[in-house]
Amino acid sequence: MTDRTVSHRLLASALALAMAAGAHLSASAQGRPTATERAAARATDRSATRPGDYIVAVVNQELVTAVEVEMRMRRLAEDAARSGQRLPPADALRKQVVEDLIEERVILTFSRESGGKIDEVELNRAMQAVAAQNQLTTDQLRDRLKKEGIDYARFRSNLSDQLLVERTREREVYPRIRITDAEIDRLIDQQRGNAAADPVINVAQILVTVPEGAAESVVAERRARAEGALARVRGGAAFADVAREVSEDGNRQQGGEIGPRPGSRLPDLFVAAVKTLKPGEVAPALVRSGAGFHVLRLLSRDDGGPLRVTQTRARHILIRPTEQLRVEQAQALVAEYRRRIESGARKFEDVARSFSEDGSAAQGGDLGWTSPGTLVPEFEEAMNRLPIDGLSPPVTSRFGVHLIQVLERRQIEVDPKQAREQARAALREQKFEGAYADWVRDLRGRAYVELREPPL
Repeated sequence: MTDRTVSHRLLASALALAMAAGAHLSASAQGRPTATERAAARATDRSATRPGDYIVAVVNQELVTAVEVEMRMRRLAEDAARSGQRLPPADALRKQVVEDLIEERVILTFSRESGGKIDEVELNRAMQAVAAQNQLTTDQLRDRLKKEGIDYARFRSNLSDQLLVERTREREVYPRIRITDAEIDRLIDQQRGNAAADPVINVAQILVTVPEGAAESVVAERRARAEGALARVRGGAAFADVAREVSEDGNRQQGGEIGPRPGSRLPDLFVAAVKTLKPGEVAPALVRSGAGFHVLRLLSRDDGGPLRVTQTRARHILIRPTEQLRVEQAQALVAEYRRRIESGARKFEDVARSFSEDGSAAQGGDLGWTSPGTLVPEFEEAMNRLPIDGLSPPVTSRFGVHLIQVLERRQIEVDPKQAREQARAALREQKFEGAYADWVRDLRGRAYVELREPPL
């Protein structure tokens, strides 16, 4: 399948969803509809919707229509077929879809009523991102929309609504999260215990690979090459220089440095080989693994004591799923960016500046130095698994789909005040999903919702 075919399919999905979104009608110009207005709406259900369509629910000033429900159900069925998942019976699925759409309308109407706005600059950037994701210019996107019978202004309005909902969610949910001093104390005690039980080790290696199933002669030649590197290092040659010259792993340009990480995240063979070494010393013998022969040098070991953390400097590209771009489509797009960067066709920072939908885009996606707990857990966990310069697969968080690259790592000692702030940030991220669910439940309870029976 060509890139152009993929692009067309993504855009076709976007256009179909935009058409459904364009069918939303206003139930009332101001506030909740009055009894007279509700009666008028009931009397004009058929004239207010497309032929064959009808109103399923009135939510504050918005309508949920049958066409929209059916389109959402078809999307779920297509997604399930691709992933091999089983869906609930049609009646149960339809009920859940209606509830989901009601929830979305509740959040949207609250976002509008709370006075939030998306300025033209931000909206234009989002439109450019939609066009770029489909390998189109904004003018070409406008032409394609017109060809498909989609009103350009309505398309922009729907996209603006989605951005507004996201901004409102962040603004409203975080203040609801309450964190006590006792919770912070417990987390810091846990962090100190983990540091003592699982010391952070930084190791540099020179790797001479051995192909799987290699003949004895090949293994012997590879061993001799590794032993030669070990002899040079023990003879006084700079480890980093020998690593850059000989090593066959991805860290060779950094002098073979793997970067600080807990011992539990290093191969057991490595931990055992450097267990008795002092920082700066080289393991006296080669380490044999499934990958080949390793020459190891211990750079540092942190066994606890003052609270220390590993900070990471990373950069990312963020694509935000919308009604026009589903999660799996955003994941496929990020995977394509990864392929192009790995092949050398594009530079990471250039892709970030052109396509990333995060505030870091202007800096090539650079997030600067971050401490544990300052990023959402799913992003941080993926980032922590990466070696220096490693590229992640697509990583999905509540903000969207990310492509992550780690640039540097360092160990710093954290003063008590900073440790508490970092613990507070980590706890806030852990509690976000629960607070969000409570917020939506409160909005749903205060909203005007009228369910309609299908017309006879």
